[in-house]
Amino acid sequence: MIALRDSIGSDFVERTESFFSPSGLLAKAKNFERRPQQQQMAAAVARALEEERHLVVEAGTGVGKSLAYLVPAVLFALGEKKKAIISTHTINLQEQLLYKDIPILQKVLPETFDAALIKGRQNYVCPRRLLRAREQQNDLFTGPEQNELEEISAWAARTRDGTLSDLSFEPNAKVWGQVCSEAHICTKKSCGQSDRCFYQRARRKFENAQVVVINHTLLFMLLGGVEEQMERESGFLFPNDFLILDEAHTVEQTASRQVGTVISQYLLRATVLRLYNARSKKGLFTVTRDAAGVQLAAEIVDQIDKFFETLGARCDFRKSREFRVRHPELVPDTITGRLIALQARVAEVVKHQDDEMLKSELLELGRRIAEARCGIGVFLEQSARNHVYWVERTGKVGQLLTLNAAPIDIAPALRQMLFREGRTCVMTSATLGVGRKDLTYFRNRVGAEEAEPLQLGSPFNFNQQMKLFVVRKNYRAMQQLAARIENFCVEHDLNLLVQGGGLPRTKLLEQFKGTPRSVLFGTDSFWGGVDVPGDALRNVIITRLPFAVPDHPLIEAKLENIEAYGGDAFTEYSLPEAILKLRQGVGRLIRTKSDQGIIVILDNRIVTKPYGRAFMSALPKCPVEVL
Repeated sequence: MIALRDSIGSDFVERTESFFSPSGLLAKAKNFERRPQQQQMAAAVARALEEERHLVVEAGTGVGKSLAYLVPAVLFALGEKKKAIISTHTINLQEQLLYKDIPILQKVLPETFDAALIKGRQNYVCPRRLLRAREQQNDLFTGPEQNELEEISAWAARTRDGTLSDLSFEPNAKVWGQVCSEAHICTKKSCGQSDRCFYQRARRKFENAQVVVINHTLLFMLLGGVEEQMERESGFLFPNDFLILDEAHTVEQTASRQVGTVISQYLLRATVLRLYNARSKKGLFTVTRDAAGVQLAAEIVDQIDKFFETLGARCDFRKSREFRVRHPELVPDTITGRLIALQARVAEVVKHQDDEMLKSELLELGRRIAEARCGIGVFLEQSARNHVYWVERTGKVGQLLTLNAAPIDIAPALRQMLFREGRTCVMTSATLGVGRKDLTYFRNRVGAEEAEPLQLGSPFNFNQQMKLFVVRKNYRAMQQLAARIENFCVEHDLNLLVQGGGLPRTKLLEQFKGTPRSVLFGTDSFWGGVDVPGDALRNVIITRLPFAVPDHPLIEAKLENIEAYGGDAFTEYSLPEAILKLRQGVGRLIRTKSDQGIIVILDNRIVTKPYGRAFMSALPKCPVEVL
């Protein structure tokens, strides 16, 4: 039995390794099998934690990397009174951690520990705001909105966790925005004493837990910017914590979106409409009976739409939903001055309010208006250095616009946010390498140059479990190929599923898993985070090598940046990114030791182009046949 002391002790690495031995505590778990790579990864994570170092681990399919980092993380958290933050990209992995892997450790460990999921606070209904919304519903909502408010109220009285995932319908965004938990309104002081406040209850749970699970997007939102992290004396989210990022191959893309600036026409309009909606004649300015605020808010909604309409007219969206803005002052600034006036009006109204909750609501909207004003200024002036700027059409029909500014190279920001001295950040994924064991490409992309690299192979026997076929004749598009085999599938009783036909990705995957003799044609979103073990998946067909089309402004700017510094954009970015993507796609096939199947690549460039060797050498070693 492992006995934890007040301090972790000098034999921490050895004790971690013993956990995975044939006679270790994990051997008591159902279906446990010893995997040397898993034990090796666990020891490396333990050393990094003990020595306060950073670590980047590629652990091949089948290593069991989640338990490999959970064991040392839990032991270290218990022994050192620290908190382990585990961040993932997909909900599937979060559920695996919370409902499968962590319960295993809770059963076999002699010490008890708690784990909790951190959700964004706007997922939670706030009973205090809900009560106030019902009291003010005549000034805030139309008749149908009031009906929905009552439905939410009835649900809130019986729900156990108070989150959107427990709500049986998708609420109106305006109604939910008035009753959900918000940072400066649903606070520890105002709601923290109530056992009925769902977010504050969840907050107490994750503050007291030794292990907290979170997704990458929310993690980077909570981390804040570089300046906020640099001001912290210790920890990442909590004073005494350490960070493990699984599915780390998605970190660069996620962080770029969160660290940059995003101004949504939809959200800005929604913020102003919460103050006053001229169509429904409802809003907080109605509650406060402020005629000047009513008039100003009504005018500004129209001015917001005119500003974005003018901006959209200057953008060419014929090729894609994004238009890159290369020079400052794309359009005249007709809006930030009006937003300053609205912000001042909100501040004036706040001065004359005695109702603390109403003051909090108004102050929060004032903060959002100020943030939007600053963001629009940054975008129009292009004042953020080394950023790329673009306008994006959003919504189902692309009628609304979003302004974006993102760092061209996220590595400097992540280097300061995640990889400072005296802390531990571990990144791991099944696919990080593009041909070098030191994982240099990935480490450079995320600012982890000083982190220790470790590349672990898979315990699977790919020589016996998998075969690769390369077809010399090209097929141009997934949809075309699907159309060509449609009759074949009907004749042979095969269930053909094609992404883009209306079904959501999750439903397609459920049908594919649950329906025998299914064929699934999917695009980019099926390359990662999909786990279909067993006979349900026996054949992966790749129609094209997954080179990213450089039509997104951020990718285009990355390529230009490399060229500007004398590099070669194809070999330094396009090729390694495509290799990583191909490895992720191929990795969907073999998920257990008993799986068998074939990979078919319909792009002959993998055997006709010089760079094809780089793709082939990065794939698992298995029999190859060129047809």
